[in-house]
Amino acid sequence: MKTTTLTRRRLWLVALLALPLAATAADAPKMSDAQLIKSALSAAPAGLRAHATVMAMDDKGAMRTLREGNNGYTCMPDLASTPGPDAMCLDKPSMDWVHALMTKATPPAGKVGLMYMLAGGTDASNTDPFSQKPSAKDHWIKTGPHVMIAGADEAFYDAYPKNADPDTTVPYVMWAGTPYQHLMVPVK
Repeated sequence: MKTTTLTRRRLWLVALLALPLAATAADAPKMSDAQLIKSALSAAPAGLRAHATVMAMDDKGAMRTLREGNNGYTCMPDLASTPGPDAMCLDKPSMDWVHALMTKATPPAGKVGLMYMLAGGTDASNTDPFSQKPSAKDHWIKTGPHVMIAGADEAFYDAYPKNADPDTTVPYVMWAGTPYQHLMVPVK
C-alpha cells in the first residue's frame, strides 16, 4: 500500500509523542496485520473506527498503511517495544502538530487538533517533549484513557494545571511552556 514520506515522518513522531522507543520495533514481538489493526483501533471511539486509516511501523522503523480510511483520522497500534500502552488516533491538525514536534518546528498556528488514546498512554516526562527516559527530575507519566487537544491558543491552557507530576485523573497540561504543550483530558 502507498505511504508518503511526509506521512511516515508524521507517524514516526506519533510514536515519539506517545512514548520514546525503549527498544527497536525489531526487538518487539511480531503481530499480524489483523492484530495491529485491532490494537490501533482500540485508541479510537467506536464511531471513528470503521473509517479511520490504520498505519503501523515495520521492523525498520518505516510506516506502512494497513488499511485506508476516509474520515480524516489516522490510527496507530501500540508499540510492543515500549513499556506502556501508546495506541493513538489523530485528526489532520494533530498530524501537523506532531510533524512540527518531530522536526522541532513551530506547530502551525490556528489549527486545533484532537487525538484519542482510549487504551491509555505513558510518557517519559510531563515537562520535556524530547525526554527519552525517566530521569531524576522526570518519571514515567501513566495516564488512563484520554483525549488530547493540541494547537490551542496559549490562554486556553492557562485554566489547567501544569505540574511536572500531574494528577492524571483530571485535565492537565503536558509540556507546558513549550510550543508542544497540549491538554490531556482523562475519559472513561
